[in-house]
Amino acid sequence: MSRDDYPTDQPAVVTCGLPYANGDLHIGHLRTYVSGDALARSLRRLGQRTAFVSGSDMHGTPVAVNAEKAGVTPEEFALEWHEKYEATFPEFGVEFDNYGHTHDETNAELTREFVREWIDGDHVYEKEIQVAWDPEVDQPLPDRYVEGTCPYCGERARGDECDEGCQRHLEPGEIENPTSTITGNPAEYRSRDHEFLRLADFQEYLKGFLGRLEGTDNARNQPREWIEGELQDLCITRDMDWGIEYPGEGKEDLVLYVWVDAPIEYVASTKQYSDRVGSDEFDWEAAWKEGAPGPGEPMDDPSAEGGEILHVIGRDIIQHHTVFWPAMLRGAGYNEPRAVMASGFVNLDGKAFSTSRNRAIWADDYLDEGFESDLLRYYLVTTGGFQQDIDFSWERFQERVNGELVGNVGNFVYRSLLFASRNFEGTPEADPSEEVLSEINDAMEAFRADLNEYSIREASQAGVRLSRFGNEYIQRHEPWKLVDEEPEEAAQVIRDCVQLAKAAAVLLEPVLPDTTERLWAQLGEEGSVHDVDLTACLEDPPAEFGEPEALFEKIEDERVERLNERLEERVAAASADSDSGDETADAEDEGGDASEDEGTETEGLEPVTDERIDFEEFQSLDVRVGEVLAAEGIEGADDLARLEVDIGVETRQIVAGIKRLHDLDALPGTRVVILANLEPAELFGVESNGMLLAAGEDADLLTTLGDSEPGTKVR
Repeated sequence: MSRDDYPTDQPAVVTCGLPYANGDLHIGHLRTYVSGDALARSLRRLGQRTAFVSGSDMHGTPVAVNAEKAGVTPEEFALEWHEKYEATFPEFGVEFDNYGHTHDETNAELTREFVREWIDGDHVYEKEIQVAWDPEVDQPLPDRYVEGTCPYCGERARGDECDEGCQRHLEPGEIENPTSTITGNPAEYRSRDHEFLRLADFQEYLKGFLGRLEGTDNARNQPREWIEGELQDLCITRDMDWGIEYPGEGKEDLVLYVWVDAPIEYVASTKQYSDRVGSDEFDWEAAWKEGAPGPGEPMDDPSAEGGEILHVIGRDIIQHHTVFWPAMLRGAGYNEPRAVMASGFVNLDGKAFSTSRNRAIWADDYLDEGFESDLLRYYLVTTGGFQQDIDFSWERFQERVNGELVGNVGNFVYRSLLFASRNFEGTPEADPSEEVLSEINDAMEAFRADLNEYSIREASQAGVRLSRFGNEYIQRHEPWKLVDEEPEEAAQVIRDCVQLAKAAAVLLEPVLPDTTERLWAQLGEEGSVHDVDLTACLEDPPAEFGEPEALFEKIEDERVERLNERLEERVAAASADSDSGDETADAEDEGGDASEDEGTETEGLEPVTDERIDFEEFQSLDVRVGEVLAAEGIEGADDLARLEVDIGVETRQIVAGIKRLHDLDALPGTRVVILANLEPAELFGVESNGMLLAAGEDADLLTTLGDSEPGTKVR
């Protein structure tokens, strides 16, 4: 890999965590896949040669268990879900260059090659371990057949992972008080010989790797505690008959652990893409192997020649991608990842998703409702920082769509192209102004810089800011007043607006691919917006085009009410089934991106998150006392109000959802607490520059006990 800014001369591979072929996708799962797709599109926009690959994780215990329940083979069961995912992803604009699965021969053969390299490099050893056993049915219990207590934090855990507590990977035999999920009886431990990858061989390398790793802070920092102390070796075999057979002699009764063959699918999927399009188009070995130290060669220096490998995953599988996977790659003579981006979870209206209680927005639900996929893409990419948990509700979805897409982007594009078409039959004969060219160049540079910081959210805002500037620009110059008396000046203004609309299309394509393709056609452009690079922002738009159509439709309150009613009815029905003893266990996402299930509630309160921040991160929050100077409702918005707040050093405009919860006329003079260093956002066409802090559903405004002056920092 290089350490240069993107685009580089090396091929890039963007991957997403493999979805586990065991259940339906919901919008929590889609966050990483949409973000991975937007990242791949953004890199191509810069001119980076990029392959976007993933696949379905077919192996593991849950597939075998559920296949048995369904009366089919594990392969039949998993392939059905694989084909469902393969059809669903494009419905959300997620266009993989190759989408394979772990049970195909390409992955099986590559996995065996990896393991043979580890064996030849003396990184694999055999050890007798204690394996959970169900004495009633006289069979070993693979990971997901065992539940018990985590030896590290004391929380409930499953056989290979403390998924409800510290999220540590657990080796066979570590879990305490094991219980068989088959019979519900206490399990016992028996001795069995298994194979281990000696991670201690890679401990010093991994310390250096984490120092070089790019991506999100959580992916770089969380693994340090695992590798600074005694690094636990990885058991790479399991007592099952569904999976890839261990390639060593005399071990025909063992298969490889699912977390061995699952990440190797990244390589296999890239190879399949390369085989299909030809190595001249994309060379998988140049990306994964070129320049990498061979097995046995020094492993403490990063390659300067191989590809740029970028993984987009959920935060629950950070350890697998920053400890196990780089060690696996190094032991087989492959290049290390350049970046790992680990996302937070998606909650539903303030609470975690619960698949068992049907408390989720399923991918099929969203599509059946008739919403365009770009609306959800925009929400998932732009709501909150990538590594933070975000919240989805139909009301918040409505606000983002109506405010930022309809009220800003759609409004600017439609009014500009309509005026241009009716008055000039297309792009006016004028050169773009220096002011507008400067604005576009700044947006292009911001897009490059944000992408090189791995902030897909911020990169996507470059086009949104251009639209916001365009709305202000057209309002400031009022071309409808100039067209008769100052036609040349009117032509100049509209020429600028058409250029801004084209640049916005180029910059927004990664997050709004379908919408920008329609906009591209409305501009009369030839070809596809997907095929142009960033320089197209400054190229002249076509001289002629017809009248445009609106890019987005407003979401009405009645529709949101209907959606909420359907969700409540579904949750109530599922809860009734659960209470009557007909609850089905939640689908597990072993090997892919998992979404948290609901936590324990106490008298209606949300559980305290286990995710901690350090003091340095807390200090980065600029929380201040402010005084409300003015407050008024935003026309057309049911809940939103615009506030002017004095924070001592300046007056801020803040939008808050308190219109129906507070007497706005009584708010001036009230001391409040705000988060001052939150990124600006546009809500219902009004820019909000800060966040008003309030407690609970009634928006109980936070204030101070004494008379702290506006601008006083809250510590």
